[in-house]
Amino acid sequence: MQGILVVDKPAGWTSFDVIAKLRGVLGTRKLGHSGTLDPMATGVLPVFCGSASKAVDLQLDHDKTYRAVLRLGCRTDTGDVTGRVLEQRPVTGGEKELLEVLPRFVGPQMQTPPMYSAVKVNGQPLYKAARQGLEVERKPRPIQVYAIEYQGSPAPGEYTLLVRCSKGTYIRTLLEEIAAAMGQLGTMSALRRVRAGLFAEADAHTMDCILEARQQGTLEALLLPVERVFEPLPLLTADARVAAHLMNGCPTSRYPAPDGRYRVRDAAGAFLGLANVTGGVLRVEKLFVERG
Repeated sequence: MQGILVVDKPAGWTSFDVIAKLRGVLGTRKLGHSGTLDPMATGVLPVFCGSASKAVDLQLDHDKTYRAVLRLGCRTDTGDVTGRVLEQRPVTGGEKELLEVLPRFVGPQMQTPPMYSAVKVNGQPLYKAARQGLEVERKPRPIQVYAIEYQGSPAPGEYTLLVRCSKGTYIRTLLEEIAAAMGQLGTMSALRRVRAGLFAEADAHTMDCILEARQQGTLEALLLPVERVFEPLPLLTADARVAAHLMNGCPTSRYPAPDGRYRVRDAAGAFLGLANVTGGVLRVEKLFVERG
C-alpha cells in the first residue's frame, strides 16, 4: 500500500490509535501522519503509507482549518470540556462582544502552548508534567491566524468559529484568549479539523468505511497518490535519459528549465519525485519510486 489515506478521525481516538489500527489494516508499519489531533477532536487526519511517508515533512502547505465551539462561563485545566473545572463565572457577554473582539485575533501573534500538549520541554512532553500537577515554564511561539468566521450559536453560551491558521496553533488556547478578551471565562466544547494542508473533509474516510473497504478488497482505491502533496509545484517531464540520471542521483547539465523546484514525471506519466534546477543543472531532491 503506497499513498495517502485521509482519515476522518473519530472522537475518543488519539492520532496514535489511528496509526496503530491502520498498521494492521494496511499491512505495513511504514506510516506517518500529518498534524496530531486531540482525542476529543474529529476530522481530517492525513496518513502517509509506504514510500509516501517520506513526504510528511516535505509538504508545501501545513496550514489547518478548524471548526470549534467556544463555551463561556468556565475554565478547565485542559482548555476543553474533558478537563477538570478550575473556575466558573456567570456569563455577562455574548455574540455582540464576541464579534467585537474577533478581529484582534487575526494576524501574526505569539502563543504559549498549553500544559496539556505534546510540546516537549527538556525532552519531556508537557502533558506528562500536567498529569502530575506540575506547571512548566513555556516560551511563546509565533503562529498566524489567517481568518476567523463566526458561524452561529448552537446553544446558549456557546459559539461556533471557523478558524484558518498556521501549523502549531492551539485552538483551545485561542478560544480561552478570545473569551478573556470578552471579559469572560471560556473553554472549548467541540473541535473538528475540516482541512489539513491540501486535504479537505471531502477527501476523508471514516474508520468504518476503511475497514469495509479492506473486507471488500477495495482499500487501495481510497489512497491518494503522493504527488497530490506537490501539485502546487510546476511539472517537469523527464525523458528516458534524464529519468535515468535522476534515478541514479546524477545531475543533468544544460537542462532547459528556469531555476526552481519541480515535481517530476517520466515520459509514461509516472511520478518520480522532486528535483531542483539551479543554473541550468537538474538535480534530484527526493525520489518516491524504488531505484532500479
